[in-house]
Order: sequence, then structure tokens, then C-alpha cells
Amino acid sequence: MIFFRLLSRLPLGVLYGLSNFLYFMLLHVIRYRRGVVLENLNLSFPEKSPTEIKMIARGFYRNLADLIVETIKLPSLTADQVKQRVRFVNPEVLQARIQAGQTAIGMTSHQGNWEWLPAAMVLRGIPVDSIYKPLTNPFFEDLMRYIRSSFGPVPTPMNTLPRQMVARKHVPRLIGMVSDQVPDVPEQAHWIDFLNHDTPFYPGTERLARSRKLPVFYIEMVRLRRGYYEVKFQLIAEPPYDELPLGTIIERYRDLIEVTIRNKPSDWLWSHKRWKHWREKYAKVGAKLA
Repeated sequence: MIFFRLLSRLPLGVLYGLSNFLYFMLLHVIRYRRGVVLENLNLSFPEKSPTEIKMIARGFYRNLADLIVETIKLPSLTADQVKQRVRFVNPEVLQARIQAGQTAIGMTSHQGNWEWLPAAMVLRGIPVDSIYKPLTNPFFEDLMRYIRSSFGPVPTPMNTLPRQMVARKHVPRLIGMVSDQVPDVPEQAHWIDFLNHDTPFYPGTERLARSRKLPVFYIEMVRLRRGYYEVKFQLIAEPPYDELPLGTIIERYRDLIEVTIRNKPSDWLWSHKRWKHWREKYAKVGAKLA
């Protein structure tokens, strides 16, 4: 932990020099999940040439290296630096709901720098419970909780969310979820087409929105240039949900995230095994939202 805290104190310019070296190592030496990255890209963009696929892959590794050093740097940034580097287009759409005493759900993705996003929102007057999958390694779990709590977000393990909803039911806030992760129980997933793949999505976000009668927003984060991002909120759905067909919230999220990815394909996390499951493998398939 001490090593990472000391590393965090280095200027971003120095850390970006480290990122350049890390990019080279990830791409050419370690070849980190290179087969997974190229397979995901080729299957997702069959219309693109081999040269275009390689360019996207190179951009992905460069952005992944930047993400690593930027995440380490977060606890040592000042509030003004975070505000300068993460610009919000329309924060008022959520600020107004928070000020009115409402809680909302935010669905984001592994696009841009999702580790800076909760801190930046808190600094813009949007309290955040940041929902995440716990890491199996205790050291890195503690490290990431330390980083993710910078500037005031409440990092919340996914398995404790129901208890947290009860404990903090009177606290107006955004419940932020990185919603493009692979479901732990694919047989209970909501399966839809996504980037030319039959893809399982977590049904829990839609269940939560319907049961608690919470509005749902898509949070789009776009990298403008190295170390600078733009964030925009878009309403996906809001109660009453009685007339809204089951699965609509997830499908609207899918539509929005796919546009974001196609506009900035290098900025998505292509190294995760998003399509390691397939529908026919499971006896129970389809929407499990009721």
C-alpha cells in the first residue's frame, strides 16, 4: 500500500511516461490477453479491415495503460484537478433530483476512465454509492476501496447492495453501476444482441429500478484527450414502470452503450471476456426480471 501511495504522489507527466513503457510491455512483451482483444474486435466489427482492427487494438492498450496510472494517481489529485479533467455537460439533470431528495440509478460502462467518474460526480454535487465486484485478492481489494473512496463516493460491494439500500434509504444519491460486466449467474441473465454477439446482461439493475421506483440514467464518459474526459447524462427510464415491458431498461442501455463504443472503440475494455458464455449452454434462458 505504501508503494502505491508514493507512486500516486508522482506528477502525472511522470506517470504518463510510465504509461508509455507499460503500453509497450502490455502490447509487445506480455501481450496481455492479445488473443481475447483481437477476437472480440474481429467479431464485434466484421466490417472493419485487419488494419483498422489493429489500430483499435493499439489504441485500447494505450488507453488501458493510461487508465492504470490515472487510477493510481486519483487519491493525490486535488479537487480542482479532478474538476478540470472531468467535464460534465449536463450535471443539473441529476443535481436537481438529488436536491429534491430523490435517489437515482446510473448505468455506465468500461469506457474512458470509470475509476475517476464517481469522485468527479461527488465533486459536482452528486453523492454516489459506487457498486463494484469485490476482488478476490485482499490486498488489491483494500487498495481499490481506498482509491475508489477518494473525494467521498461510497464503494459498495455488489453482494451488500440490498443491505445498503435499507441502511441508506433516506440518503438521496446516485447508485452507480458499471453495467457491462459479465453476470455471475448467466442462466438468470437477460440475453440480447450486443455488438454482433448474443450477450447476457445483469437483470438486477432493472429489478432494482422497478422495485424501488427509481429513475435510471445512462452515464456516457468520453475521452477527449489524454487525461481529459467529458461526461453526459441521459435518462433511460423513470417510473411508473407498469406499462414498460420487462427488459426495456436493459435494452435501452444496450442501445446507448453500443453507440458510445462504436464512436470511440479504442476506449472500451476489450480485454475482458465479455462473451465467454453462450445461451445454449444453459437450460434457463431469457429475461429473469419478474
